[in-house]
Amino acid sequence: MQGILFAFLGGACITLQGVINTRISDTIGTWQAVSLTQFVGFLLALCIWVVKRDGHIAQIKKVKPLYLLGGGFGALIIFSEVTAIQHIGVTFTISILLISQLCMAFLIDIKGWFGLIKQKMKLPQFLGITIMIVGVLILSYK
Repeated sequence: MQGILFAFLGGACITLQGVINTRISDTIGTWQAVSLTQFVGFLLALCIWVVKRDGHIAQIKKVKPLYLLGGGFGALIIFSEVTAIQHIGVTFTISILLISQLCMAFLIDIKGWFGLIKQKMKLPQFLGITIMIVGVLILSYK
């Protein structure tokens, strides 16, 4: 249950962040908004880490260099989301983001990338994503 609550919170925050970053970018520019957002996120994470003290910074040596790209992906996510919202609106942007995330998750699970155990996808999973895509197409119909 806790996982579901955190997933719901994360999804809500992604949407709120996209809208807020779009407003910021209207004022100062998109890459400036990305930089500001990443910096504020860094400060918040640093404050939480200082309070919680869970983990040791020395362990960073054990992190595979490929995984350090996560922060870079964060910057690209913010830029892409802001740009998309400016062009196609919040609802359509988030719908496409969700489908993109789900498709990437399918690939990662099926291939077992990043050291994860390969998962078998069956007809219900493929039907689910197909229904989502159809839903987005209906949503985008004007």
